[in-house]
Amino acid sequence: MKKLIDYFLKGLVIFVPMALTVVLLIWTFTRLDTVLREFFGVSFPGIGILLTVLLIVVIGFVASNFLGKRLFALAEKVFKGLPLVKLLYSAVKDMIEAFAGEKKSFDKPVIATIAPGGSAKVVGFVTQESLENLGLSNHVAVYVPQSYNFAGNVVLLPKESVKPLSIESSQAMAFIVSGGVSRGSS
Repeated sequence: MKKLIDYFLKGLVIFVPMALTVVLLIWTFTRLDTVLREFFGVSFPGIGILLTVLLIVVIGFVASNFLGKRLFALAEKVFKGLPLVKLLYSAVKDMIEAFAGEKKSFDKPVIATIAPGGSAKVVGFVTQESLENLGLSNHVAVYVPQSYNFAGNVVLLPKESVKPLSIESSQAMAFIVSGGVSRGSS
């Protein structure tokens, strides 16, 4: 009976994350397909995925020229002018830019000692190398994501407490988000 329970738990650990990911993706793109079919009268399975990718590429293309930059800057100004929308828009934009924008912020994985002389360490990402604006010239900002969550904490640490890791940022993030279970291999 114990073996059967062990097999069930192992199967659960493998099945649930995969199933949830597949179900979420299928639901999202099926919903897009349904909306497009109702709006345009087009019935083509998978068109939601195709149109989403196409729309993102077109927006990137338009935003790359002078007129497009001004148009999106105006739209951004409107978003940033609305109280609740500003908060959501800014947070999402900053997070996307941190991973994929020109000013990538999560490209310096580090291991940091929490207390001087202590042995407790955290894995995170240096997001600011200089904190002189806060009066902390010998400190850096380290973002420490939380495991199994899309949140984290910013910890201000002395520079000597922070050591670069010789792994890819994606490996460090996988290690952190998995609660230390992932070996961080790509």
